[in-house]
Amino acid sequence: MYCKKICLTAALALSTLLPASAQKYKAIITTTSGNIVLKLYDKTPQHRDNFVKLAKAHFYDSTLFHRVIPEFMIQGGDPDSKQAPKGKMLGGGDIGYTVPAEFVDEYYHKRGALAAARDNNPQKASSGCQFYIVVGKKFTDADLDNIEKRTGKPYTAEQRETYKTVGGTPHLDHNYTVYGEVTKGMDIVDKIVNAPRNAADRPDEDQRMLKVRVKKKFLFFWM
Repeated sequence: MYCKKICLTAALALSTLLPASAQKYKAIITTTSGNIVLKLYDKTPQHRDNFVKLAKAHFYDSTLFHRVIPEFMIQGGDPDSKQAPKGKMLGGGDIGYTVPAEFVDEYYHKRGALAAARDNNPQKASSGCQFYIVVGKKFTDADLDNIEKRTGKPYTAEQRETYKTVGGTPHLDHNYTVYGEVTKGMDIVDKIVNAPRNAADRPDEDQRMLKVRVKKKFLFFWM
């Protein structure tokens, strides 16, 4: 009993030192340009679990970042891209289901955000497989004021500061589900987004995801 009480006390003390942003899963995208590491948000469990499921099934292996737009984003996850010849129009491939929208106010389209692509459905349900990583650009207070007026959703002081100093794509907030963010490898994202591309924004040279793997974070205590 004494040991259990001591161990429980230690566990509680250690938990207060853990970062509030710690999440259950991280993902590593190994590309032809380098590695991109992301954390998957726990407050968007349907999107998180769907991404984990597909990664574990090796669904994303050999797919392309088929659409890249500087100061905007890189998009990938189209299963039709695996064997696609150069120049083929991509973006229409899917997995046969959608994921219900999960909009969380604290998750927004800052630079490095991971979000789900979708078609123009009224429910704003996400593609079951396609996703994008935000590159974005910096916005002014006036820009953000105009977006607030159009959407009716105010930004927090932190979000405003991030969009002004770091950048992002604020006009996508509450329209596309954000469910993670890059923690390492934004230099790789920047390299991919600036690749020469055709009129359909497909890179001239394939920007391939060689593999996508997820790791679950565990914290063990002796009880």
